[in-house]
Amino acid sequence: MAHSPRNSFLKPGIARKSRSKTFGLHALYKKNKAAIAAAKPEAPKTITKTVGGAKNGNTRVVPAVKAPRFYPAEDAPVPKVNRKTVGTATLRKSITPGTVLIILAGRFRGKRVVFLKQLSSGLLLVTGPYKVNGVPLRRVNQAYVVATSTKIELPAVAENIDDAFFQKKAEKKDAERVAAQKDVDDKILAVVKKTPLLKAYLNAKFTLTKGQTVHNMKF
Repeated sequence: MAHSPRNSFLKPGIARKSRSKTFGLHALYKKNKAAIAAAKPEAPKTITKTVGGAKNGNTRVVPAVKAPRFYPAEDAPVPKVNRKTVGTATLRKSITPGTVLIILAGRFRGKRVVFLKQLSSGLLLVTGPYKVNGVPLRRVNQAYVVATSTKIELPAVAENIDDAFFQKKAEKKDAERVAAQKDVDDKILAVVKKTPLLKAYLNAKFTLTKGQTVHNMKF
């Protein structure tokens, strides 16, 4: 069944819809306007050469490109050149040793932790402390934390802890982690107890309620 035309004439020579309106109805702007490239003449694969001798036929048809004399029997794989160099991520200026951070993702999201140092892998070494809010010594990517304005005077802690400390090994490793956690907690708690309400602040979980706008908050 034929449909009615998209455009009609009010009077002879005067259309109801303009050319741009009709162009939009046809949706011609959505069609790919690929230009057709001009066909290039193919290079001849053979050429005719003149040869001497009365009994040689005077001409020979030979390939235009001479085949190489030697070629590899198998294609040798060529490794790709990788010019990228892996480096340590630059630490944000708002994150310094002793800064209280808010974890945004993972098992301990919403918890407040104390930043200890940046490891050679670029990850942040943090702790709750464990005795306050249950967050152990842990590596966190700085993309998933919010730095607050709260900061404590951090003593010399976790100097021997590196990325190898977190590798899964035998039971001796678990005992080493327990001893390291106890040593770090004792030094940080001695500083936390000097500031009123700081222990309760670290133990409180960060949450947002209706009507709170993060961009207007000061952490």
